[in-house]
Amino acid sequence: MSEPESRDFIRQIIHDDLESGKHKEIVTRFPPEPNGYLHIGHVMSICLNFGVTDETDGRTFLRFDDTNPGKESEEYVAAIKNDVRWLGFDWQDRLTHASDYFGRLYEYACKLIELGCAYVDSLSAEDMRNYRGTLTEPGKDSPYRDRSMEENLDLFQRMRAGEFADGEHVLRARIDMGSPNINLRDPALYRIRHITHQHTGDEWCIYPMYDFAHTLSDACESITHSLCTLEFEDHRPLYNWFLDQLKPPHRPRQIEFSRLNLAYAITSKRKLNSLVEEGIVTDWNDPRMPTIVGMRRRGYPAAALRDFVTRAGVTKKDKLIEMGVLENCVRENLGDIAERRMAVLRPLKVVLTTYPQDEVEMMAAMNHPGRPELGTRELPFSRELWIERDDFMEDAPRKFFRLKPGGEVRLRFGYIIRCDEVIKNDAGDVVELRCSHDPDTRSGTGTSDRKVKGTIHWVSCQHAGNADVRLYDRLFTAANPNSAADFHTVLNADSLQTVAAMLEPALASLVVGEAVQFERLGYFCLDSEDHSAAAPVFNRIVTLRDSWAKIEKQALQKQS
Repeated sequence: MSEPESRDFIRQIIHDDLESGKHKEIVTRFPPEPNGYLHIGHVMSICLNFGVTDETDGRTFLRFDDTNPGKESEEYVAAIKNDVRWLGFDWQDRLTHASDYFGRLYEYACKLIELGCAYVDSLSAEDMRNYRGTLTEPGKDSPYRDRSMEENLDLFQRMRAGEFADGEHVLRARIDMGSPNINLRDPALYRIRHITHQHTGDEWCIYPMYDFAHTLSDACESITHSLCTLEFEDHRPLYNWFLDQLKPPHRPRQIEFSRLNLAYAITSKRKLNSLVEEGIVTDWNDPRMPTIVGMRRRGYPAAALRDFVTRAGVTKKDKLIEMGVLENCVRENLGDIAERRMAVLRPLKVVLTTYPQDEVEMMAAMNHPGRPELGTRELPFSRELWIERDDFMEDAPRKFFRLKPGGEVRLRFGYIIRCDEVIKNDAGDVVELRCSHDPDTRSGTGTSDRKVKGTIHWVSCQHAGNADVRLYDRLFTAANPNSAADFHTVLNADSLQTVAAMLEPALASLVVGEAVQFERLGYFCLDSEDHSAAAPVFNRIVTLRDSWAKIEKQALQKQS
C-alpha cells in the first residue's frame, strides 16, 4: 500500500475504514454510460476510482451502466475502454456491464413487489409527470398505487414476457409522493422498451432505470465506496432506500465529490453533440473538444491530464478550474521530453547577399537545451532563408530587438545578419529582405565576440519541407459558456487557424504520437487523422506561454 503525500476527504474516509477494520480491501468502480465519449470531467472520476485502489492494493471495476439501449452503442464502449487504458489504468479481469446483472435485478424488482415496496403503474408519461408535483408542491398518489401484490407481480411478469407496448406500464417504487426530495416520489424502476440492446441483444424488452441498476450493481460487485459527483447527492436517499429494503449481502456506501468544471469549455453531452451535429467542430475527436479523444488527438499527454486532476483536487465544493492550469500541466510535461525543432509558420524570405550562391553549411543544433544526452542534429544553412514575418518590423519601436531596416539579429545556431534592403510588391507588402551576414559570428565557431540582443529562428528555403499547421485556441470566449443564454453567442471565431508552414528537414522523420517544440512557437505534434507523408499536418498542442492568463483571471474573478 502506498501513501499519498496528502489525503483529500475521500482518501481520509478510506484510510479510516481500513484502519478501523471496517474493510479489509477497497473496491470501487468507474461506471460510464456507453452513450457518448468521455470528457475532461470523467478524467477526475477515472483517476479517483482507480487511484484510491492503486494506493491501497484494492480493486476497481470498469462497469458499463448500459440501461438505456436506445442511446448506447459498441462504438462508445470501445472508445471508453481506449480512453481508460490510454490514461494509464488497467481494470484487468473486472470489465462488467449493468446488463450482466439484469437477471438478478429482475429478481430484486420482484422482491420489492412482494414486500409491497413496488407497483405497476399504468399512467401515461404525461400524467405521471403531472402527478409528480413540483419542488414546492407535493405529488399525489397514482390511482394504480394500491394494486395488490399478486396483480403487480402478474403485470410485471407479463411486461417481462413482452405482452405490452412501450410506455403501457411502468414499475415504480412505492415510497412517498409527498417527500420534499423529488427522487423519492415513487421513482420508476423499470420501463418497457422493445429495442435491441447492444450487449444482451433481444433477451430483454424491459430495462431497469439508472438509479435502481446502479445501486444494485454496486452491491453485486461488493463495491465498498461508490464515488459519485455532487449531482447524485440528492439521489443518495434513494440509493440507501433500495439497500434498506432489499438487504443485499453487501452494502456499498455512496460518497459525492464535486465535478471538475473547466473554464472556456462545456461538458454537457447534449451541447457537445450539438457542436458536432451543427458542424462547429469536425467530430467528437476535434482537438478543440474537451473529450479525451479530442485532447489525445491534440497531443495532450496522459500524464499531464493525471497531473491536472491532482492539482484540481477532490473536494465537496463546486469549482471552475482555469484552462491555464491544464495547459501549464501540458507545458511542464512536454518541456522535459519534447525535442526542439525549427519551423516557420508565417514565412518571410531573407536573401543573404554576402553568402555564396551555392554553398550549404551544416549547423550543429541541440535537440534539447536541458538534456545534452539527446545529442545534436545537423541543420542546413544556405543563402536563402525563411524567417517569421513577425520577426521583422519596418517601423520598429526602440525596444524591438528582432530584425528591422539597418538592424542586426542572430540567427539561432547561425550567424549575425543585418537588414540592408526591404523589397515590396506593387501593393506595398514586404515580400523579401536583403541582408548581409558577418562570417566571423557563426555560433560555436565564430572568431568574433560581437553580441546582439535578439535571436530568431529560421529554415533554409532550399531544404524546407511544407506542412499545414493547425493553431488551436479556446473554443469559447467566455470563461463559463454555460452561463450564456445561448452558448453559440460566445463561440471563438478564431479557435482554429491553419497556416502553410516551412519546416526544417529533421521534422520529416517525426512519427504520429511524438511531440516536439517548435522553437519560440510552442509544442506541436502530427495530426493522427489527417496527416500523411505526402501532405503533413501538425497540431499546435499548446503555446509556450499562457497568453490568456490575465484575461482568464479577470473573467473568473468577475464571475465569483
